[in-house]
Amino acid sequence: MSRVRARIEGTVQGVGFRPYVYRLAGELGVSGHVLNDSRGVVVEVEAPPETVERFLARLPVEAPPLATVERVIAEQVEELGERGFSIRESPTGGEPRAAVSPDSAICTDCLAELFDPVDRRFRYPFTNCTNCGPRFTIVRDVPYDRPHTTMAGFEMCPACRAEYENPADRRFHAQPNACADCGPRVRLVYPGGGELADSGARDAVEAAARALLGGAIVAVKGLGGFHLACRAADEAAVAELRSRKHREDKPFAVMAPDLATARELVDLTAAEGQLLLSRERPIVLARRRPDAPVASAVAPASPELGVMLPYSPLHHLLAADAAETLVMTSGNVSDEPIAYRDDEGRERLACIADLFLLHDRPIETRTDDSVVRVAAGRLRVLRRSRGYVPGSVELPVACGEHLLACGAQLKNTFAVSKGGRAWVGHHVGDLENYETLRSFVGGIDHFKRLFAVEPAVVAHDLHPEYLSTKYAQDLDGVALMGVQHHHAHLAACLAEHGETGPAVGAIFDGTGYGEDGTVWGGELLHGGLAGFERLGFVLPVRMPGGEAAVREPWRMACSWLAAAFDDTPPLAPRQLGRRVDRRSWSQVSELARTGVASPITTSAGRLFDAVAALCCVRVSVNYEGQAAIELEAACDPGEQGAYEVELVDDRAGPLVLDARPTVREIVVDLERKVAVGVVASRFHNGIAAATASAVVAGAVRCGVETAVLSGGVFQNRRLLESTAALLRDAGLRVLTPERLPPNDGGIAYGQVAVAAARL
Repeated sequence: MSRVRARIEGTVQGVGFRPYVYRLAGELGVSGHVLNDSRGVVVEVEAPPETVERFLARLPVEAPPLATVERVIAEQVEELGERGFSIRESPTGGEPRAAVSPDSAICTDCLAELFDPVDRRFRYPFTNCTNCGPRFTIVRDVPYDRPHTTMAGFEMCPACRAEYENPADRRFHAQPNACADCGPRVRLVYPGGGELADSGARDAVEAAARALLGGAIVAVKGLGGFHLACRAADEAAVAELRSRKHREDKPFAVMAPDLATARELVDLTAAEGQLLLSRERPIVLARRRPDAPVASAVAPASPELGVMLPYSPLHHLLAADAAETLVMTSGNVSDEPIAYRDDEGRERLACIADLFLLHDRPIETRTDDSVVRVAAGRLRVLRRSRGYVPGSVELPVACGEHLLACGAQLKNTFAVSKGGRAWVGHHVGDLENYETLRSFVGGIDHFKRLFAVEPAVVAHDLHPEYLSTKYAQDLDGVALMGVQHHHAHLAACLAEHGETGPAVGAIFDGTGYGEDGTVWGGELLHGGLAGFERLGFVLPVRMPGGEAAVREPWRMACSWLAAAFDDTPPLAPRQLGRRVDRRSWSQVSELARTGVASPITTSAGRLFDAVAALCCVRVSVNYEGQAAIELEAACDPGEQGAYEVELVDDRAGPLVLDARPTVREIVVDLERKVAVGVVASRFHNGIAAATASAVVAGAVRCGVETAVLSGGVFQNRRLLESTAALLRDAGLRVLTPERLPPNDGGIAYGQVAVAAARL
């Protein structure tokens, strides 16, 4: 006989791993036990040596669908003559190192039960098993056992307890196991608190669906927080939701009841269809069908729709009862984090929702829906949250110190790290108010506790006014490490691909604090994780009025016109001149000329803003990136022409992407009344060609063969695909963000990677 103790590390808690081990042991006839501890799963098996070998060989290969086995560390121990196999209670104490599983969409077995009239869980909104259901949003501590989750207050009834204790049942040791007799419950209430009685409805979910079909706006407490829902085809309801939520133009996500309905909304590729059906169930951005049966106000001026499918039992019931596509947008007032606690939700959303669909299972961590798209044939995560977090991301360099990275100001995420692994937090949002800052701080504290990270080094952005930077600087007893914004973008892309550099990167975004104190944003960098040099940039121009130029792109149009026409008082093109009053234009022209209250910027994002304003696509914005998004949407797909963007390369100095010739050509074309779609396409084509030329020149200058494209501007599908194709044609290997966002949602991971490499 042989006895082996094996430690299994990875995502192995809360995914049915112990029941799986129990069944495998029974099949092979081995004795011993299995348990969760703070580091993962420990199993001891005793059997003839060849049987033990078969057990260890099959252990990682046949693991449950939600499990990720990273390593199995086995050692020989003394035989005990044990008989039978058992699941033991988890020991307390020890440093938590176990991976916490993300939330997972309902599995097919639970879904079948949900709609089976003879099943005891028929229409029960919290059906789950070891293969699906809530994980991260309900876990308070590790190891992942029921007392450490928000299900601790619900005592299992005899029937659920029998399932939980039956090794042959798929709910064997399923920690959130419950039913209508013993688990969480749903109710539908008015903002004031009175419960809605609908005698024609079977339950609160069906009553909510009937209200939605009648034109109501319903706040739905889901898996990671509240959604605000209404009928997607109801023009009046969608317009009212926009008005109440103070969200003028930013597109709403929609939830289709099934894949067939989703295909009526968007032209799905095979990859996009797979994403919709994946266990992560993200919002997928896909090309909108011209005849999509949704209100025009759902996604104004956008050729895409953000579509998702139901992922929790509650959402499945609501979607089936409504039998229509529903708007399903974040439950918040504009610029605030989503509400996730009952009292908070009813207080903050009372001015928006007509009704509240509530439940009494507490949410431990608020978590927005993730947003993805497919571009250049690959998955691109634009917002990484529910379904993906808190999955760890390996670092290409191990570091002996515990690290914390505080991220940026917009689209904030944070990250903690130890031992060559990073855990990037869920999407927090823009750190512009107290509620979001509190969510940021609470999220960091939760991750530090879950993953036993006590940071010795804290990485932060160089911008002194970012709230994330100020948070870092207020911490006691830690070493601070400032990381330049665009270096963090470069490092994040390299590190997620398991590389340390060197590479040449085109890092294009809206704003990043430069090492020279100016506003960077169109950067050509050479370097790796530990350091970088600035090879070049987009031609610097003024930002008249500073942050006002972000909100009013016409100011950047004025600035680029001033640069393009040798600082003479620029005249607005005819159409733009009708949209901006003459006095304001004159004042902003003077700011651009004198530099008063007008910082210098190399921002590629502001250049896109300027062109959008010149074309009168968007002269002022209501959300970040709106002008560039609508400019891309305006492109004529058949136009192959390109404007000139001069690449200044004198070998001794920096590479400069000079867009003044572009601006002059655009003005001429607009005066000739060339279609806006043609102008927009020629601009995109010119920027792509010039960017590729600059990166190739930088690669030759530095002797590297790897190129990186990152930063929020490269969320632009047309720009990304065109630039990447040109670089590959030039013989360079191109790396782009995939698992982490190219926007500032990836900054924290880049900061961690830089800190680990430097240390």
